[in-house]
Amino acid sequence: MTLEAKSPQAVPSSTSSPALADADRVALDAALADLAEGAAGWAAMPLAQRAALLGATHAAMAAHAQRWATTARDIKGLESGSPLVGEEWISGPYAALAGVGTLAQSVAALAAGTSPIAGIATGTAPGNRVTIPVLPHTAYEALLLHGFRAEIWLKPGVTAAEAVKKAGLGELTPQLSGGVGLVLGAGNITSIPPLDVLYEIVAHNRAVILKLNPIMAGMMNVYLAALEPLVTAKMLRIVQGGAAEGGYLAHHPSVGHVHITGSAATHDVVVWGPGADGAARKAAKTPLLSKPITSELGGVAPIIVLPSTWTKRDLRYQAEHVATMRLHNGGYNCIAGQIVVLSADWPQKAEFLAELRSALERTPGRKAWYPGSDGRVSNAAACYPNAQKLATGTRLLVDITADDDATYLETTETFSPVLGVIELPGSGQAFLDDAVATVNRDFLGTLGANLIADPSVIKKLGAGFRQAIAALEYGTIAINAWTGVGFLTSTASWGAFPGHTIDDVQSGIGVVHNALLIDSPERTVVTGPFRPFPRSFAHGEFALFPKPPWFVTARSAQRTGELLAGFAAKPSWLKMPGIFVSAFRA
Repeated sequence: MTLEAKSPQAVPSSTSSPALADADRVALDAALADLAEGAAGWAAMPLAQRAALLGATHAAMAAHAQRWATTARDIKGLESGSPLVGEEWISGPYAALAGVGTLAQSVAALAAGTSPIAGIATGTAPGNRVTIPVLPHTAYEALLLHGFRAEIWLKPGVTAAEAVKKAGLGELTPQLSGGVGLVLGAGNITSIPPLDVLYEIVAHNRAVILKLNPIMAGMMNVYLAALEPLVTAKMLRIVQGGAAEGGYLAHHPSVGHVHITGSAATHDVVVWGPGADGAARKAAKTPLLSKPITSELGGVAPIIVLPSTWTKRDLRYQAEHVATMRLHNGGYNCIAGQIVVLSADWPQKAEFLAELRSALERTPGRKAWYPGSDGRVSNAAACYPNAQKLATGTRLLVDITADDDATYLETTETFSPVLGVIELPGSGQAFLDDAVATVNRDFLGTLGANLIADPSVIKKLGAGFRQAIAALEYGTIAINAWTGVGFLTSTASWGAFPGHTIDDVQSGIGVVHNALLIDSPERTVVTGPFRPFPRSFAHGEFALFPKPPWFVTARSAQRTGELLAGFAAKPSWLKMPGIFVSAFRA
C-alpha cells in the first residue's frame, strides 16, 4: 500500500549517490554478493525444499507475531489497550502469515506435480473473461469469512485450461534464476515489505535486498527474526537508509529488477531522476533506470453508493463502513477510499451524509503519525474552504457542490483523513453507468474501487450490474466490502489495472500477493454482505459475518485481530469459537 513517496528522505536521488559513505557501499556490495549466491542456490533447490523453506518462514513469523504487532503499534503511537491495535494484528502478522502459508502450499502442490488451481471450478465474466474463485479457498475460510467471496478475473481471451497450465509462474521453471531484485519497502502497512519480498522470491525466482522505509526503521529486528530462514538461505538481506542507499541499490549493476510500493512521484524519481533533469528525461522518454521496474502505487479510490431505500441501521452501518475505508490506519493507505459518489436524486442522501459526519466524528482518535499528514489536510482545506472540520479539526469532510471544482480531490491522493463527496444525477443503471464512466475518466489511479448497493438493487439490475463491474478499470473492485479485504486475501491478486507504462504509471505495473501464482490476472472482485449478522439473515442474505473486525468502530478489534493471527499461524477448528465470540463483541 502507500509508501515511500510520502517520505521524501527515502527517495533514491541519483546514480552517483554522493552522500553514501564508503563503508556503507562496501556493506551493500557484500549484501548483494550474498544474494547472488542465494539466487544460485535457489535455482538449484528442489521445489519440495523450497516449500519447506517457506514453511519454516511461516513458523518464524508465527513465533514473532506478538512482537511484530506491538512494534507496529508503538511506531504508530497507538495506546496498548486501543481497539485500533487490531489493525496492526490483521494488516501485519495475520496478512503475512496467510500469504506465506498459501505460497508454501502452492509450491508444495507444484512439487507434487499438481497445479495450485487444479480442481477449482472456473466461471465467466463479460468481455470473454474467465473467473477463478479464490475466496473462500479452504473450509476454514468458508466459515471464518462467511458471506465474503472473491474471484480473480483473467485478462480477456485467457482460457481456463491456460490458467491451470500456467499457474505457478517462476516455479514452473525453477532452474531459471531471476537474479537479485530490490524491494523499496512501504512505510505504512507492516505486512507489505515481507509480502513483496515473498512474491519476488517465489513468483520470479529472485533473491531480494529489502530497503526499509525510514518510517519503519523500528521493524528491522522484527523482520530479521520473522524472516530468518530466508536470511539464512541468502535469499534476503534487509537494509536501512534513505535516498543515498535507495539510489545506489536501484542503479547497482548487480540488481536486475526493482519493485516499489509508493506513489507515482516516487516511481518517477527512481525511473527518470529528480527535479528538472528528471522531468526532461521523462519528456524525452529516456529513463535513467536501465532495468525493469514493477510497482504498487496509490491513487484516488472511489466509493460508489447506489441509491435505494435503506433502514436507519443500514444508514449507520454503511456510514461506518465508508469511515473505515477512509480512516483505517489513520487514512495512510494507498487503498483508502477518498471520494464518495452519491446520487443527487437519492431521497436519503441527507440522512446518509448526517450519519457519515457522525461516524467520522465519533471514530476513535489517533496520532497523525505519518509525516506530512497535517500539511496535506491543510492543503485540502485551502482548496475547499467550506469543508467540514471534524474530530477537533483532524478530519475533513469535503461535500463538493456544483459551485466547487472537484479536480483537486479527484487528481490528488491526499493520504490523510480527508474524505470527499460528489453527486451525480439519476438512479438505477443510469446512475451506475454514469458513476463508472466518471471515476474511470476523472479519478487518479486504478488500484481499487468500492461499490455499496442493497442486494435487491443488484438483483434488479441483473446483467447490467455485472457489465458495469466489467467496465470499472480497477485492479481490485469491492462490492459491499472494502478493497482492503482484497489486500488481506492471500489468494487474490493485488495491483493496478493492467496497461500502465513507466511514463504514465498511474497506480503501478504488475501484481503482488497472488499466492496461487495465477498467470494473467486482470483484477480481483470481492463481494461481501450488505448487512452484518444477524440482520443479514433477517433481510434474506445468507451471511454469518458480524461487524468486521477491520471496522474502525469495532470495539473488540484488538482481541479479534490477535486471535486471527494465531489462527493463521496454526489453523484449527478448535480456535473458531473464540474468534467468533470476540468478533460478535465488535
